[in-house]
Amino acid sequence: MLGKFFKKPADDMNGRVPPGQSLTSRFPVLTYGPAPRYKLEDVTLKISGLAEAREFSWPQLRALTQTTLTYDIHCVTHWSKLDTTWTGIRVTDLMPLLSLKPEASHVMIHSVGGYTTNLSLGDFVRPENLLAYRFDDKPLETEHGGPLRLVVPHLYFWKSAKWISGLEFISADAPGFWERNGYHMRGDPFKDERYSDD
Repeated sequence: MLGKFFKKPADDMNGRVPPGQSLTSRFPVLTYGPAPRYKLEDVTLKISGLAEAREFSWPQLRALTQTTLTYDIHCVTHWSKLDTTWTGIRVTDLMPLLSLKPEASHVMIHSVGGYTTNLSLGDFVRPENLLAYRFDDKPLETEHGGPLRLVVPHLYFWKSAKWISGLEFISADAPGFWERNGYHMRGDPFKDERYSDD
């Protein structure tokens, strides 16, 4: 399989490829459980926890500034895909609309179907992070998290939760689905933070 779809880089390509990664031109699909199928107009984003409770509909999210960014993504299963292009709403454009309590330090990302993953506020509120609905200038496919997913490119891609449905602000770090099942609490690919004992 490694020769057909994946390629070991000769070097780290000026710091772009984390240790232990292979390059791919494909976009492998990795999902636990069935992919939920629903329309973009049915998207809602629920804000809960240590924040003023509210819910954003898709038209409300679409009314925010839309941004297109290109960056590299890295999966914990050892593949990296360079120069991927995403369109969506910057997390930093959403945050001014939220009212957080002072003790909020982390966020639990919730997805349709019950998947969760954790992020510190520092990792969540970065200008490159998107609530993305387009990939390579096409609607985001269901298998890749469409109609709406989080994209957090500086961490392993399991942190970029598919089918995002809610942001629960919390006062301490807590494991989400994969973190409870052995993945690292943070997941920095350049530190090789794949598993809980790394």
